[in-house]
Amino acid sequence: MSEAAHRAGARQWVGLAVLSLPALVIALDFTVLHLAVPHLSTDLRPTSTQVLWIVDIYGFMIAGLLVAMGTLGDRIGRRRLLLAGAFAFGAASVLAALSTSVQVLILARALLGITGATLLPSTLSLISNMFRDPVQRRFAIAVWSANFMLGGAIGPLVGGALLETFWWGSVFLPAVPVMLVLLLLGPLVVPEYRSPDAGRPDPASVVLAIASILPVVYGIKEVARDGPAAAPLLSAAAGALLGWAFVRRQRRLADPLLDLELFSHRGFSVSLGAQTTGLFVLGAVQFFVMQYLQLVLGLSPLEAGLWTVPAMVAGVAANLLVPLLSRRTRPVHVITGAFALGVVGLLLIAAAGPSGLAPTVAGFTLLNLALNPAMVLTYDMIISSAPPERAGTASGTAETGNELGIALGVAIAGSLGAAVYRRQVTGAALPADTPPEAVEAARDTLGGAVAAARELAGPSGGELLTVAREAFVQGMRVSTIALAVLLGAVTLTAAALLRNAGTTAPTHPGGDAHDRHDDENQTRA
Repeated sequence: MSEAAHRAGARQWVGLAVLSLPALVIALDFTVLHLAVPHLSTDLRPTSTQVLWIVDIYGFMIAGLLVAMGTLGDRIGRRRLLLAGAFAFGAASVLAALSTSVQVLILARALLGITGATLLPSTLSLISNMFRDPVQRRFAIAVWSANFMLGGAIGPLVGGALLETFWWGSVFLPAVPVMLVLLLLGPLVVPEYRSPDAGRPDPASVVLAIASILPVVYGIKEVARDGPAAAPLLSAAAGALLGWAFVRRQRRLADPLLDLELFSHRGFSVSLGAQTTGLFVLGAVQFFVMQYLQLVLGLSPLEAGLWTVPAMVAGVAANLLVPLLSRRTRPVHVITGAFALGVVGLLLIAAAGPSGLAPTVAGFTLLNLALNPAMVLTYDMIISSAPPERAGTASGTAETGNELGIALGVAIAGSLGAAVYRRQVTGAALPADTPPEAVEAARDTLGGAVAAARELAGPSGGELLTVAREAFVQGMRVSTIALAVLLGAVTLTAAALLRNAGTTAPTHPGGDAHDRHDDENQTRA
């Protein structure tokens, strides 16, 4: 077939614009929720454990379903799955916006994760099919990826403006018109593709994957909240046992949900570990910083959003430098240097006290400047280190690691911060005339302490708020130092294990071998 026959036309470029919308919304949803945590905490009064579930159940559901949904899209049609997911994502967004209880909000967030898992693999695989020319395809993938960064950059501004004017649930509503555009234009500009050679989704593996993660996370959160006890320890042990069963099942399946053989390639496993750790750190730090700016420094949502814009812009700018950096030096040097710079950013945040706006903004900006290009290069090393015929599986595994890293970062670091906070906010540390219900609210979350302080008369409210803010800062400091130690250890490990990795140029996930396979096996409906 001639080169001209492979080149995309106007319909494909309009289709790209439509397919980029879910990437923007998913990134925006992640950012604005962190900004909304103080406000929903005041309204719904969730416990510290429930706050963490509200934030990270989304990522856990995506991580558990991403690969399976990609396989399902190959079987039933990628556009069909995308449009069904878009409708369900819009409905779940409305449910989240109108939630009147913590339980309903957690359910809505779980549904957003399930439906979000249908959007990510469908959009990327459809783009790969629509753009057959390698140069055009790489540009199309870059446009799609840029929408993640754009969503992260505008999220604080959109969320801040909505929270200044409306209730906290309004931050979920921008997804609704975007999903409507996708539903209206998708059938017109996005062709349908399905693969006759697609593997069968294995529901048992999906159930085992999710069932192994959630009990462990529950155990960690409960131990951090109330100390070691039989129920959370047994829950963590049950999760570990289910994880063992999941691994055994993958070894027996012809089409496993997780291809364990990929982990025998050092470049793949080390790069995936580094990428997951980087996103673990970013997710955790953003969770703390958004609350710190509003609940400790007392900034409005819009002001807090504006102070995070430098970090988002720095991340976008650093990503644009990746092609230049990868031509001038080996990727492993860029990755380890970026991680080392990220450690400096974390230590700046750890140094911030109850009035530390400057070090917090500087550290958060430096962290985004450092880790964003490292994530691009680790993704490329993951794909390039896998055999060409497994590039698609490697890509799905990397996306799963991304979502899991972010969710685990919030869950584990958030639990550590909450444990430190609760041990600082005791009845002895609070004013003597603080009512018992106010003491309990203040001990659970900083948002609860802010709400309780508003209801106390005289100087007691101010004293309670001072204690709670200092406790939150201490929890953030301990967590950030722990993250710095973790990132430093991964930096040294990556430098040692990837020292012989060659120079690689950023490529499309799947490469030309994947494209040739698609040319032979894909059929248009």
